Amino acid sequence: MSPPEQRAARILVVDDEPQIRRFLEIGLRAQGYCVQLARSGQEGLEALALNGADLVVLDMGLPDRDGLEVLAALREWSTVPVIMLTVRADESDKVAALDAGANDYVTKPFGVQELMARVRALLRSRPAGEEGPAAYEYRGLRIDPARREVSVDGVAVSLTRKEFALLAVLARHAGRVVTQPQLLREVWGDSHSHDTHYLRIVVGRLRQKLGDSATAPRWLVTEPGVGLKLLA
Repeated sequence: MSPPEQRAARILVVDDEPQIRRFLEIGLRAQGYCVQLARSGQEGLEALALNGADLVVLDMGLPDRDGLEVLAALREWSTVPVIMLTVRADESDKVAALDAGANDYVTKPFGVQELMARVRALLRSRPAGEEGPAAYEYRGLRIDPARREVSVDGVAVSLTRKEFALLAVLARHAGRVVTQPQLLREVWGDSHSHDTHYLRIVVGRLRQKLGDSATAPRWLVTEPGVGLKLLA
């Protein structure tokens, strides 16, 4: 029996310059990758959520929002590897990109072979196949990770970045208990894995904004001493 055919890695390119998009599409397809193109930050986030990707090439300067903002929004619900493209040679900009969650960066202009080497290195370090999260909907609560929108019974709910990030993590694991240390690491970072008071504050605000109750939960269930669960 012949071995199963390996799926081509999927690369999402987010860049507003047509020449760069075309250059990258040709180069990546020549290496056997599946390529999806996006012209703006919002278009890129929606493409990732709807279609998934194994790696994202993200431009720092986009027409609708700064690349770092797009990266921050993406990191609220995805761990997909990201290579930032930047025309800025200043070291502080590169450090800012890495601190925001980028895995690597390439300064424009760049050679296609340099980029391909970085793509191969990141793909080798990660199992292929991260899927973008589907929108969560249950008992009137809807969470759309791509658009960063939350509504209850059709009415939009305004959440802070941390409130949304916490809800997005729970939605990704809907129906299962997510432990307190895991929530703290994913939302606040590794150095805050024991700061459970952060969770109490944010969960309290979430329940108030969603109209949920700790004693008779409609969506958010607390497992005392363990973690939280979003009903599904």
